[in-house]
Amino acid sequence: MAIEVRIPTILRTYTDGQKAVDAAGDTLAGLIDDLESNHPGLKDRLIEGEDLRRFVNVYINDEDVRFIGGLEAPLADGDQVVVLPAVAGGARDRMPTGR
Repeated sequence: MAIEVRIPTILRTYTDGQKAVDAAGDTLAGLIDDLESNHPGLKDRLIEGEDLRRFVNVYINDEDVRFIGGLEAPLADGDQVVVLPAVAGGARDRMPTGR
C-alpha cells in the first residue's frame, strides 16, 4: 500500500530534505510508525503521549484527521497525507490610544 506523505519544511531534516515520502499503514497511527522506521525522530515531532501534538495538523485527502478518527483514521492505497505545522500569532492591532 503506497501512501504519499507531504512533509513541511521544518520536518524535512528527518526525510533528507524530501518534500514527500511514501509510507504504509491501515491507520494514521500505523503510517506514523512506518514513517518512524524509515525516518527516525519524525514520530516524536508528530505525537505527544497518545495523540497528535497540539500544534501539528494532519490531513488525509484534505480532511482534518481530528474529525475523522484521529490516529485511528483509516487509510487506503493512493491516499495523500499532508502534515502541516499550526501557525499562530501575528501582530497585535496597534491603534492609537488617544494619549
